Amino acid sequence: MSRRLEGTVALVTGASSGIGEATALALAAEGASVAIAARRRDRLEALAERIGGGSKVLVLETDVTDEEQARAMVDRTIAELGRLDTLVNNAGVMLLGSIVDAPIEEWQRMVQLNVLGLLYCTHAALPHLLRAAEDDPRQVADVVNMSSVAGRVARQGSGVYNATKFGVVAFSESLRQEVTKRHVRVSIVEPGAVMTELATHNRPEVIEGMRARFGKMEMLQAEDIAESIVFTVTRPRHVAVNEILIRPTEQEQ
Repeated sequence: MSRRLEGTVALVTGASSGIGEATALALAAEGASVAIAARRRDRLEALAERIGGGSKVLVLETDVTDEEQARAMVDRTIAELGRLDTLVNNAGVMLLGSIVDAPIEEWQRMVQLNVLGLLYCTHAALPHLLRAAEDDPRQVADVVNMSSVAGRVARQGSGVYNATKFGVVAFSESLRQEVTKRHVRVSIVEPGAVMTELATHNRPEVIEGMRARFGKMEMLQAEDIAESIVFTVTRPRHVAVNEILIRPTEQEQ
């Protein structure tokens, strides 16, 4: 069976667990060489072993909230893998809770990672993506930005997380209009409730509230989201999937 991303290079941030890990595996299975980036090197090295010899893999210990590290991550991808065809901006954090009396450091962390980190990575990658879109094997390149249902619907208890994900959607659409005629496709993936470690970074009282809301729900798996990303980036050159909203069947909002 032919592998649809043979000869291309993908860079996935937040690849040490969850959706990023599943996406790196799925892109490699389609033949892409994969640069995997996150702060936890041990997790990345374990993932590289899982990807195995079928595809080239580059481990990049990176904190994308540091602009210099984000740029170095892209530079190393080009230097060692030769090109960049697909950027998956997956690194992010979800810290929920009321706005009144919220720990301001949680807001800062979300803005730094969900917004600034994504901007740094995209800015560094764009020249290389534009170049790849002019070249074989596909003559098209992709930016996939991870948003959320929270980027569409504001809810009490997630105001600043909403703000970061609404920002991702706005930035992505503006960028799409700017580069689409140059065959760089910009896509937003908006998951609902997914079974990953994302929720575990919250304060105990917030986690308890999330259990009450989602505890009995059959949640999405990381592989479900990875499959949607693979679908997006393997479309023919003339097809751009700009937005995918994907929720568990039982999720109402």
